[in-house]
Amino acid sequence: MDLRQVIREQNISVVVVAIPSLPLPTMSSLIREAASSGAHVRFLPSFLAALQRDARAADMRVVQLNALLGRQERSELQPRVREVLRDARVLVTGAGGSIGQELCRQIRSCHPSSLHMLDHDESNLHTLQLALEGEALLNTTEVIVADIRDRDRIGQVFRAVRPQIVFHAAAHKHLPLLERHPCEGVKSNVLGTDILMTSALETQVERFVLISTDKAADPKSILGATKRLAEMIVQANASGATRVCSVRFGNVLGSRGSLLSVVAEQLERGIPVTVTDPDVTRFFMTVEEAVRLVLSAASMAEYGETFVLDMGEPVRIVELVRRYAAQLHMSDVPIRYTGLRPGEKLHEALFSEQEERFRTIDPGIWATRPAALPTEFHDGLDQLYAAASNGEDSLVRTTLSELLPAYSPASVDNMALTEALTVPYGDEF
Repeated sequence: MDLRQVIREQNISVVVVAIPSLPLPTMSSLIREAASSGAHVRFLPSFLAALQRDARAADMRVVQLNALLGRQERSELQPRVREVLRDARVLVTGAGGSIGQELCRQIRSCHPSSLHMLDHDESNLHTLQLALEGEALLNTTEVIVADIRDRDRIGQVFRAVRPQIVFHAAAHKHLPLLERHPCEGVKSNVLGTDILMTSALETQVERFVLISTDKAADPKSILGATKRLAEMIVQANASGATRVCSVRFGNVLGSRGSLLSVVAEQLERGIPVTVTDPDVTRFFMTVEEAVRLVLSAASMAEYGETFVLDMGEPVRIVELVRRYAAQLHMSDVPIRYTGLRPGEKLHEALFSEQEERFRTIDPGIWATRPAALPTEFHDGLDQLYAAASNGEDSLVRTTLSELLPAYSPASVDNMALTEALTVPYGDEF
């Protein structure tokens, strides 16, 4: 059994290296495996140092996520959040994904009356239940296999569960894949959100939280455009009794398929780290603080706001790779530049130029007020759904650009030029 599997199955958050005499290659390999799995790594002092003075926690050197983020990681969960979740019936979609699993872990710590975990992938649900309960019999009503694109099935689930709070994390979220398959992006990210929102209103859900992405701000990709439409669907339903909101993530360190896990894999294999451009920057956050943002947003939602964590200044990916390698005692890491892929931005923004932002009661979280929706919004959605159902990629791109004037579809010719390039990392929130 390898270290990654142990960390995953035992839900380990900290790995302590207590053999400082390990050869450097072995040490670096262990660190990469632990860090790429989302665990923190600490080193005990040598045996001689321990004899000379008592070993203390302060003696441990840590692979510092704060150094990678370029800011202090947010770690607190406000009491009001726990109060909202306590004794509530909660439903999480996409529960088996990286964000969904962490959501379920943190929600459980707030003692809801029930936590219903929905995913279309039964293997993901098996892994999740094993992590939460130490066994995975998959025989409880809280584990639900369903596709968010199946309107009848979702309606059935909502009527059976009657959730009070819904966290919607299910999505297609890898940017280059959606550029190739825009119809699938529409079906999951837009139609799926619409179906969930409709069922939530029909069953009088109290709070509905959509997990979005910073790529939704002035979108240039299918991922960003479909997530922006999902935000608009949420905003369109903000006038009823259900409190609704969206939450925009930056890139999440430690999530499955994220930059850090891919860099760790490339370093372990001894191949050059692939980066799109020397100047490309992104906003980064940890899985834990991303989920705390979601839970905080649930407690503050009132009228369709979009919440964004104050993530400080964007980080150059090249610099993040070098900081990470330095913490693994590696220098002169080779980097191969692949060029920006269709739909990618050189620099992300947290807000659109047209959005009005303001501070919330949580000093680390910004929010935006919903903008007026286009008069033809719902007719445009119907056209978009029809095009996606018929597999009409070009019409999907055209309809997206009509619904979202800031969006310009990537050229299919440009996609063909970049097809042979190595994909450096998957874009996850």
